[in-house]
Amino acid sequence: MRRLSRLLKRLRDDRGVSMLEFAGFLPILLVIGMAAIQLGLVGYGINQAGSGARAAARVASQDGDGSAAGAASVSGWLDPDVPPPARGADTTTATVIVHVPSVIPLFGGGWDVQRSATMPNDNDD
Repeated sequence: MRRLSRLLKRLRDDRGVSMLEFAGFLPILLVIGMAAIQLGLVGYGINQAGSGARAAARVASQDGDGSAAGAASVSGWLDPDVPPPARGADTTTATVIVHVPSVIPLFGGGWDVQRSATMPNDNDD
């Protein structure tokens, strides 16, 4: 009887089950964490592209080098592309494209984010 009792106790022993559950859930937690980081990077890229476009449009509207100003105002690791701003009669429009790298390998090489800004021209005439 005593032997049967020990055998039944050993079969009901759940030591290590929580570790096994955690090990099974860990990949899901890692993917969720990496997705949150990726969303943060995309948001940062959008913010940087908008700031670069505003800087490029502001400088170009005052007859300066808008491309250089836009590229200088964006983090270099985002690989900014700032074409020359389009200057019209009353406004100047600048566009900045940045490349946001991918943190999760399954999503390829990343995304290009584009933002534009328009500023009134400085008419000192």
